[in-house]
Amino acid sequence: MDAPELMELLSADGLRLLDSLPPYESKADVLKMVSDLRSAGHSPALVAAVLNQSKLRARADAKFGPFAQRMLFTEPGLEQATRLSVAAIHAGRFQSAGVRRVADLGCGVGADAMAMAALDLAVTAVERDELTAAVAAYNLAPWPDVTVEHADATEFDLSGVDAVYLDPARRDDRKRLSNPADWSPSLDFAFGLGQRLPTGVKLGPGVDRDLIPAEAEAQWISVGHDVVELGVWFGSLARAGIRRAALVIGDHGRAELTAGDDSEDVEVGPLGQYLYEPDGAVIRARLIGDLGRRVGAHMLSAGIAWLTSDQAVDTPFASRFRVVATFPLDERSLRKELAVRRIGTLEIKKRGVDIDPATFRKKLSLKGPESATLILTRVGGRHTALLAERA
Repeated sequence: MDAPELMELLSADGLRLLDSLPPYESKADVLKMVSDLRSAGHSPALVAAVLNQSKLRARADAKFGPFAQRMLFTEPGLEQATRLSVAAIHAGRFQSAGVRRVADLGCGVGADAMAMAALDLAVTAVERDELTAAVAAYNLAPWPDVTVEHADATEFDLSGVDAVYLDPARRDDRKRLSNPADWSPSLDFAFGLGQRLPTGVKLGPGVDRDLIPAEAEAQWISVGHDVVELGVWFGSLARAGIRRAALVIGDHGRAELTAGDDSEDVEVGPLGQYLYEPDGAVIRARLIGDLGRRVGAHMLSAGIAWLTSDQAVDTPFASRFRVVATFPLDERSLRKELAVRRIGTLEIKKRGVDIDPATFRKKLSLKGPESATLILTRVGGRHTALLAERA
């Protein structure tokens, strides 16, 4: 979205037209809609603006639910925006810490500021990109205690706030930025604020763990088995005695593993009747050992994130599989075994082996009505294929 497109959207006609559109569903629907809107006398620029925004709102539903239908978005703003359910967890930290005034530096389209405002926190939302700041101002207009500032986060005066939240931009217009010094604001700047004020920093879950300050709490969050972020918390926003946390959100609600440091792995043992695949947040937080002790399982192989036991224990922190059969990891023999079992739908998981699952699946010539999971890994140091079913 560019400035002229935003001006079209923010006009009375633009907002009225956008809100009147049916939910975006397919390109075929859009072609007919373009024709109908042009026939009704709307300009090409306005039609393009509202239809693009309708498409973004449809995509935003996964993060914002019904709130998406009254918001505006930019492509990069939506991509980096915090899910509203996770933003509410962030906001709860500030509320629990007794914070009243928060600066949201690099606020994007305003997701976290929105969640904070819903808990009656006073928020100053700061955004360097002028277009994104205008979008944030529209999205945050219903909350009187939110002020949106078009400014550089690194130069903004923080003397009037109690705490800070940052979500550094990790992309430019062309690519993802791998060097934390190139982020906006930089990681050094963000962590430096944590030495002065209660601070929360949202990062990608795969960030180098060696960069995490020893005094901070690091919390990895997964939603529906997808690890969505790493939150690094300083000062009163960090919980006492907790330096590693894995928060797992799913159909079960919320569940969390916490520890004062990385946990020591459980011992390696023989393959049991069941395999446990730790949630990605547990793996990132290096709390696999704590999970193993909780479910009474041991490691299948050293350094590979599979736990195994003969006990079936329900846990929100791992997916459980029942082992049906064990085979050498040999393409030809596996093809024959799967054919005998009439397996035509196969989920392939791999850890500790250098195999591309998509390429491997094609070589198996799958055919039949049955389904299964094939786990490619190492057992006792040997490459092994485990035929399993989700428990």
